[in-house]
Amino acid sequence: MAFSSEEQTSEDYLFKIVLVGDSAVGKSNLLARFARDEFYPSSKSTIGVEFQTQKIAIEGREIKAQIWDTAGQERFRAVTSAYYRGAVGALLVYDISSRQTFDSIGRWLHELHTHSDMNVVTILVGNKSDLREAREVPTAEGKALAETQGLFFIETSALDSSNVALAFQTVVKEIYNILSRKVMQSGELKKNDSSSLGDGRTVVLQGEETSDVDQPEKKGCSC
Repeated sequence: MAFSSEEQTSEDYLFKIVLVGDSAVGKSNLLARFARDEFYPSSKSTIGVEFQTQKIAIEGREIKAQIWDTAGQERFRAVTSAYYRGAVGALLVYDISSRQTFDSIGRWLHELHTHSDMNVVTILVGNKSDLREAREVPTAEGKALAETQGLFFIETSALDSSNVALAFQTVVKEIYNILSRKVMQSGELKKNDSSSLGDGRTVVLQGEETSDVDQPEKKGCSC
């Protein structure tokens, strides 16, 4: 599992994370809620690509998550294909009130694996959990798919903020944990050493992953 990361200081890492899924599943609102604590009930579909950088503190270190959001419409696939490059984490999003968006997960996962590292840390996100009466995808079904594909799983609501921060933090923390274990195993990363991540080297990460978020077996991330 290869991760490219940049280091601004000894406690500053940059991880690229992508939001993936059909149009109108709430990807942009998930990012808006996490990055700015905002929600746009009448927001239009994203056209093209946009990203925001959010800082997350993990074990005393400042992690910068560069989160990319792109259009889910098929006609923009030429744009989305390029933006997977360099991603080390992904939120694979569907709408719990739309069976069609859940049925599309397999295609999006295939596209993610086609255009990025097969072992990108990925969490399956059932968004719009506030729409309880309109639910078309049972929680158990989302969990089952995540287990089958070796993904983390969580349900969120950008509207009421439920689990939004946790979804992003889980991915970032897992990437950091893998990186930390690799550094400990290899002993290659030393302060002010030319082998640090800051020189643009690709660090190969290996090890077993764990998380507090529901994750039966991470077959897809056995690095």
